[in-house]
Amino acid sequence: MRKRIGDIEDNREIRKVEHCLHDVCMSGFAMMYFQDPSLLEFQQRLEDKARNNNLKTLFSVKTIPKDSQMRDVIDKLDSEKLKPIFNDFVEKLRRGKQLERFLFMKDYYLMSIDGSEYFGSDKVKCPGCLTKESKSGKIHYTHQILQSVIMHPDMRQVIPLAPEAIKNVDGHQKQDCEIQAGKRLIQKIRQDHPRLKIIIVGDSLYSKQPFIEKLVKHRMRYILTAKDNDHKLLVEWVNEQRQLGEVSSYRTTDTKGIVHEYEWINDVPLNGRDDAQMVNYFHYRIVKNGKVTYKSSWVTDISVTEHNVRELVRGGRSRWKIENEAFNTLKNQGYHIEHNFGHGKENLSFNFFLFNLLAFFIHQIFELTDALYQQCRGKFSSRRAFWQCLKNTIIVLIFPDWQTLLERIIDPMAFL
Repeated sequence: MRKRIGDIEDNREIRKVEHCLHDVCMSGFAMMYFQDPSLLEFQQRLEDKARNNNLKTLFSVKTIPKDSQMRDVIDKLDSEKLKPIFNDFVEKLRRGKQLERFLFMKDYYLMSIDGSEYFGSDKVKCPGCLTKESKSGKIHYTHQILQSVIMHPDMRQVIPLAPEAIKNVDGHQKQDCEIQAGKRLIQKIRQDHPRLKIIIVGDSLYSKQPFIEKLVKHRMRYILTAKDNDHKLLVEWVNEQRQLGEVSSYRTTDTKGIVHEYEWINDVPLNGRDDAQMVNYFHYRIVKNGKVTYKSSWVTDISVTEHNVRELVRGGRSRWKIENEAFNTLKNQGYHIEHNFGHGKENLSFNFFLFNLLAFFIHQIFELTDALYQQCRGKFSSRRAFWQCLKNTIIVLIFPDWQTLLERIIDPMAFL
């Protein structure tokens, strides 16, 4: 990561540069890495000699910018220059055989996509803000992203890819939206990962023909939620086929007495258009004590059979991992993703989001691959307590490297 940032061309006038681009970016990243919610407080603590040296040893920062300097430089930094870092991490996981742990149905990688808001205000705004007007005429300004993560039903960790900003652009009269960002995102994912076999998992917003055609064009398979209200003609067609006995089904009861019911039919029209996309439909519901406690339906381009319908349901239901394991962690477990670290006029808000997401990505990699990190994390009941301990420790002690810091946390007596 440090090398990638170091390779970014700095377009500032040399005579006006007090802190190099690497030091500015890595100082901002360090704040996200240690989950510090306050830029100002973080910068004030950097004045202390110990914290200063820890930034030098742990993040290779030579000079530490003030908060206003940091904001100004990061605001003008092209966000696209940071996105290749995500690809670098994915490639390292692939070369280390760690990506294979996420293989689904032998050859594919499940990739969930979903949108999320990370900034909202009734006063602070920039040209890229999305706007929403209330009935009273009040304007609310937001920044949103469309996120994609590689996941697996049996894995707690997720692998985030570079997000796509949902934002307004000069010269465009129509406001940007999640579905348009989705079309841009899948094109970029295919460009970045041309050989990756992908199954896109998404909610009912995406199970429409224009988006599915984009997925097919970019050689991506899909398992997309299909709500009845969004697909009335499809549901009517399936109901007619059910009456004719053309819909396959089976049910099973688990050891707790809970009934699992599966239905499926292949090669059905997605809608009523003359050129309707042909899809495969499957439905699942859970019945407990005679009451339906869960039900959902999906469409896919994978042929559904009695042998794979349960696995397809697992894949479809795992869509929630992007919310539970990614967004929920970022919002509620110490990353302060919705905190306004600085809005700026150009890219500041989104770049801080990228730094935060990269910190989360690195922590996910540690959870997957680093035994020392896993041992240290195991000493704490919560993620928040773990990172609070690390933050407190680096304020008062200087460490030559990350390994020594973790070893100190694991066994403080060994350093006496």
